[in-house]
Amino acid sequence: MAQHFSLAACDVVGFDLDHTLCRYNLPESARLIYTSFAQFLVKEKGYDKELLTLTPEDWDFCCKGLALDLEDGTFIKLAADGTVLRASHGTRMMTPEELVETYGKKDWRHCTTDRHCTSNIDVPCCSGKCYFYDNYFDLPGALLCARVVDSLTKQNRGQKTFDFWKDVVAGIQHNFKMSAFKENCGFFFPEIKRNLGKYVHRCPESVKRWLRQLKDAGKITMLITSSHSDYCKLLGTYILGKDFADLFDIVITNALKPGFFSHFPSQRPFHTLENDEEQEELPSLDKPGWYSQGNAAHLYELLKKMTSKPEPKVVYFGDSMHSDIFPAHHYSNWETVLILEELRGQEVEKAEKAEPLEKRGKYEEPKVKSLNSLSNKWGSYFIDSVSRRGNAEDSLVYTWSSRRISTYSTIAIPSLEVIAELPLDYKFTRFSTNSSKTAGYYPLVHYSLYSQDTDSKIIFTEK
Repeated sequence: MAQHFSLAACDVVGFDLDHTLCRYNLPESARLIYTSFAQFLVKEKGYDKELLTLTPEDWDFCCKGLALDLEDGTFIKLAADGTVLRASHGTRMMTPEELVETYGKKDWRHCTTDRHCTSNIDVPCCSGKCYFYDNYFDLPGALLCARVVDSLTKQNRGQKTFDFWKDVVAGIQHNFKMSAFKENCGFFFPEIKRNLGKYVHRCPESVKRWLRQLKDAGKITMLITSSHSDYCKLLGTYILGKDFADLFDIVITNALKPGFFSHFPSQRPFHTLENDEEQEELPSLDKPGWYSQGNAAHLYELLKKMTSKPEPKVVYFGDSMHSDIFPAHHYSNWETVLILEELRGQEVEKAEKAEPLEKRGKYEEPKVKSLNSLSNKWGSYFIDSVSRRGNAEDSLVYTWSSRRISTYSTIAIPSLEVIAELPLDYKFTRFSTNSSKTAGYYPLVHYSLYSQDTDSKIIFTEK
């Protein structure tokens, strides 16, 4: 594989919408998502009203890459080899002694080798007994579920097994069902409609120019989102302007990713849209336009016709490893660009961390931690330390999430804005097995990947 990646070499450029083209004000959107689910659990399912009360400190629990064991209410941070780095029962972090006693050096029980993956990486099993949090829509749910476990454990004096997940799923269906936006029901969409500017950032002019530049250069542009068409139109108009649809040759809503990439065409046919309602099923795609649901195989056949090429080269930008990056890479063999907000604002975060608390202003109002910043409870999203026996120093290891990034992403960037003013033929250094595991981060590698001790070494454990 070539060492470098360039947009100029791509025939088709596709984008996810939420947290990719559309950036959210994370502290505000996280609070809204948390409240939407908490109100449902309290009002509809009878959970403790304490779930509705949060402090700024509570948000430190949120860290992408955590896995929830749905059977015992334990949250897990995994190393690249599938062993447990940190864990909590609800929000209570386990001590190092508890970790050793509970997990030792064994793989986490919900990890299994995916025999369909050519990389032979340990991945979570699909048994329905665990849930991974890898995007900012999901992450407030991690804090909520942890507090639910705290509450149930307290009420039931050390409860060991839990059955709350069905209520969380019911909350998802209540707030985000296909008709929720149109019917103005649930707790999420009504508030979004009232105060869109509070939760969503407009795209900068540089990104709008860049999207036009892609089309002017003859690239086919696509928007593929799991959001429904009505919500897509609301966001698109706000962030890009009334003519936002003109920036894309193909728009696919309610894509139901990752199934869009992994399912057979017969399982996920495309539908036409009329007044934001799904209409007839389509046996294939014959022309560009707006569609709902669908599958990557039929889409690729259309791209062949539009480009007059037997194998058009596609790149897809997305924020979710589970829904965007892994399936687009693994099932469709597309190039993938991961939007990783953890790479944003690194200098600010480092400066704040280094400044003593007493010098930040005695009466400064406490701020809600942004979800893309470092968690004191969980440490870095990218690496963590592993204690060694005897007098040996702790070693740094890559996390399971970090390994997924370098395996399935072509490159990782903090936002579209950082590449919008680069020439289309700019050559990015890609992630590859032949280069550093950090080569694909642009424009900067996250500072946590640089050890404070220049003599130490990050270990990338192979199975």
